Amino acid sequence: MPPAAAAENPFFSPSTLPFGAPPFDRIQDSDYLPAFAAGIAQDSKEIEAIADNPAPPTFENTFVAWEKSGRLLDRVQSAFSIASQANTNPQLQHVQAVVSPQLAALRDAIFLNAKLFARVKAIYDHLDTLGLDAESRRLVEVRYREFLHNGANLNDADKAKLRQIDERLSNLQTQFQRKLLAGTAAGALVVSDAAQLAGLDANAVAAASASAAAHDLAGKWMIPLQNTTQQPALQSLADRTVRQQLFENSWTRTEKGDANDTRDTIVEMAQLRAQKAQLLGYPTFAAYALTDEMAKTPDNVQHFLDGLIPPTRAKAESEAADIQAAIDGSGEHFTLEPWDWTRYAEQVRKAKYDLDDNTIRPYFELNNVLQNGLFYAANRLYGITFKERHDIPVYQPDVRVFEVFDRDGSSLALIYFDFFKRDNKSGGAWMGSFVTQSKLLGTKPVVYNVENIPKPPAGQPVLLSVDSVTGIFHEFGHALNGMFANETYPSLSGTNTSRDFVEYPSQFNEHWALYPDVLKHFAVDYRTGAPIPQALVDKIESARNFDQGYALSELLAADKLDLAWHALSATAPKPDVDAFETQALKSSGIDLHAVPPRYRSSYFAHIWESGYAAGYYAYAWSEMLDDDTFAWFVSHGGLTRENGQRFRDMILSRGNSEDPAAMFRAFYGKDPEVGPMLYYRGLSATP
Repeated sequence: MPPAAAAENPFFSPSTLPFGAPPFDRIQDSDYLPAFAAGIAQDSKEIEAIADNPAPPTFENTFVAWEKSGRLLDRVQSAFSIASQANTNPQLQHVQAVVSPQLAALRDAIFLNAKLFARVKAIYDHLDTLGLDAESRRLVEVRYREFLHNGANLNDADKAKLRQIDERLSNLQTQFQRKLLAGTAAGALVVSDAAQLAGLDANAVAAASASAAAHDLAGKWMIPLQNTTQQPALQSLADRTVRQQLFENSWTRTEKGDANDTRDTIVEMAQLRAQKAQLLGYPTFAAYALTDEMAKTPDNVQHFLDGLIPPTRAKAESEAADIQAAIDGSGEHFTLEPWDWTRYAEQVRKAKYDLDDNTIRPYFELNNVLQNGLFYAANRLYGITFKERHDIPVYQPDVRVFEVFDRDGSSLALIYFDFFKRDNKSGGAWMGSFVTQSKLLGTKPVVYNVENIPKPPAGQPVLLSVDSVTGIFHEFGHALNGMFANETYPSLSGTNTSRDFVEYPSQFNEHWALYPDVLKHFAVDYRTGAPIPQALVDKIESARNFDQGYALSELLAADKLDLAWHALSATAPKPDVDAFETQALKSSGIDLHAVPPRYRSSYFAHIWESGYAAGYYAYAWSEMLDDDTFAWFVSHGGLTRENGQRFRDMILSRGNSEDPAAMFRAFYGKDPEVGPMLYYRGLSATP
């Protein structure tokens, strides 16, 4: 790279911003491709130098040197991750298509490097004689297993096959992401008559009008799709035909036989993963993927899920009967369908609990939830405080940045919040890191939370549903895991944990969203400042477990689909996607017609795009852990600094520095148990 070009590319030197935050004010889309090229080349050179070191292998010249490598690639990769997912465009999609197979090849080049593996193995084989501290031992163990998991023991011919499979999987993953984004955007519901939107409030109708106008559809109304099967507007839309159209747009978004159809893509991915697992000595990809998870085996996961299905199905069937009775009682005569559930469930909820979501929303204004709810709970538990910064450049104008201060007043971290839905933004919500904490590198955490909250027209308040409030608390739990990290090695820091453990802190943090002391601190009417009436709080609490049979059923159905796809053997015949999906749900006992999976196979981004292959069960598994933990908190005084500090010290700050099962057992005092989960879901009377 010529010196002039290097000087112009902001990635080629460390950021001078506080905490090493990305200089988004200087980053151009054209910077990513050359920065990736230079970063991959530099990382390759650094890894080769470690592998070729003529000195005998030591922890310092092998593991520590590896932890210090790849800084340029980390800088560009962390910035590109958010740009490509939350603010993408054709140029960035091109970069992703070019770079993804290169990154897959780099990973293979590292873990299939025989000389590097020989150094790692030499240290692993003498681990008990080296006198390493616990975290350093953990790093050696994790890296050694990672090598085995990635084919280090394969012969040269099989290594070549593995490289081919990984390169093709990388291309297919990018292809899937592109198709899903386009299919979701194209699946938006467009209507020509505002009367078809009867039931939506004025703000929602105005937002639909603004969305249509932004797509050159003046005089029409547009409701964009969210990433889940069910769509929020289904709760309010009065016109059953329009509800059905919106649902079917969602259900078939990537199954229209057009350029955005993902079915061939996901079948090839499933087959290649099965072949990869076989190559590495595993019967299925699920068996391969779960070896380093807390659950360990597919049988353990299936046993866990199978224990949840009977009480969940019974609850969902009871809820369906109540909803059908409400439909019949309304004077209408039709059989409950998926596009009817949320609307009539809301009517049942109103009848049972006299609770209307539109009555709640004025008390859940976004900034109040953020400042007086989220930050307040974090301060009560952990003593941290927040100050908004306007001098840190962002990748999109709506993004907000806060500096986080520890209980002693020292600067702890930066956190970015990207709340609003955009057409060029992937669906769902997630957390990530621009800078990972590491005592070795001297870095403090820079993290971000991404949501997909519909943005109201200019001048209108952002009023949230209970689910949106809970979602914000969820992602912030991940952020706490990243911000409280206290590891030496970046590879073990923060959220670099197993899939079925990483969701534990986030789901635990959800409990504080409606915790009485927190709720009364942020739930005030944005128009008057009046606190939420206790009668309304009581109704929210009474209705808390309403519809939980449905909620858990759609989650378990997605869990079972994920495991079914990744239980395919390498010799299994090519499946028909829809027939395979139908049979997988039927055989699992979670095939409820009115309760579709939270994600259908063809738009299940978690398992085809986001690293959750054979791991979507992690949400339910982590819920078991988080409910156990909340039960512990309740029995020890609830929202207190003492409890928060214990959780921070024993869980949130530990990253992957210890086996997660041992870490949980040390905090909880015993192995996880499902009783509190069933209780908090309203599926049993006692924890």
